[in-house]
Amino acid sequence: MSLTDNPTARPPLTHLSEDEVLFRDAVAAFAADDVAPRVRAMEAAGRIDAEIIAKYFEMGLMGIELPESAGGAGGSAMMIAIAVEEISKVDPAAAIMVDVQNTLVNYPIHRYGNADQHARYLTRLTTDTIGAYALSEPDSGSDAFGLQCKAEKTTTGWKLTGRKLWITNGAEAEIFVVFANADFAKGYRGITAFIVEKTFAGFSVGKKEDKLGIRASSTCELILDGVEVPDANVLGPVGQGYKIAIDTLNGGRIGIGAQMIGVAGGALRAACDYLKQRTQFGKSLTEFQGIQFQVAQAATELEAARLMVYNAARLKDAGCDIVREGAMAKLYSSQVAERVTSVSLELFGGYGYVKDYPVEKFYRDAKIGAIYEGTSNMQLQTIAKIVLTQGV
Repeated sequence: MSLTDNPTARPPLTHLSEDEVLFRDAVAAFAADDVAPRVRAMEAAGRIDAEIIAKYFEMGLMGIELPESAGGAGGSAMMIAIAVEEISKVDPAAAIMVDVQNTLVNYPIHRYGNADQHARYLTRLTTDTIGAYALSEPDSGSDAFGLQCKAEKTTTGWKLTGRKLWITNGAEAEIFVVFANADFAKGYRGITAFIVEKTFAGFSVGKKEDKLGIRASSTCELILDGVEVPDANVLGPVGQGYKIAIDTLNGGRIGIGAQMIGVAGGALRAACDYLKQRTQFGKSLTEFQGIQFQVAQAATELEAARLMVYNAARLKDAGCDIVREGAMAKLYSSQVAERVTSVSLELFGGYGYVKDYPVEKFYRDAKIGAIYEGTSNMQLQTIAKIVLTQGV
């Protein structure tokens, strides 16, 4: 039977390979069966269920892009985006743990670490250990390279002093990629990356933030009180931390874009299911043209955002420069997430404003997309610089 014989049948997803479709479906089934029943409890407790974390490792979701020789799944950036999107359709708070592990922790250690660091850390990170990325500080957010965390050389290694703020996975992580300045006279060229373990002397986790959304994901302060770090844990060359940070965040923005299209997709799916069940004035809500148009507009914007995220992931896998595409994908997907979750909430009417339905949570969760891993204004600045110098 051809598609013309059955016009309602959808053709294969040309932007996903057969293996990627199978992977997507497996993650979607896991999200529906294992994550969804725990969402409300995790939100209330403010933490990800330990059984979910264990399942992440068991399924290979904590080392998607790493080669099998490092304990990874030998996958791709595209597969990371797919996994984050599918889990985010159920709970973006649960999804961000997978995203950060893959894009902000595994990536820089694998890309810039030496063989010894690979052997000591990558197997742990793909087997049973959570990681975190520590760049932001109380006085350096968008101006990340104005960080004041100090790295002092000692006879046996380094001593790190300062505070880090807004650290995702901070409560669960045991391995941290930390950025500190080893030579303030050189400005941002003194910034150096370090692999820090939670057990290192002088290291402690401080306040856990009480957030508007993605509440099950931990966001914590890190206190570095003369943390003793051996020379063997310097990640990349001394003074090249700013390059590592930029490169890592460029790829990380694809993950945030995937999270945001997942949030929008989950909210719109919930709204459509509700519309099919609800009647007013003797008709299904799906029969009202005003509602149909809102759904159509939301679905169109969501598809456009999805294609931008997927395109950026494909380009990364091809080894291309993704600064512009990553920034655009994050910017637009976060905007779409806010619009689509808002419309979806309104389609529920009064029910959308209460916690009995999932759309209220999606609405709160969506806001973070415009803030972390580079605010929307910073993405606009990045895009503008490239377009004005290189053209459209």
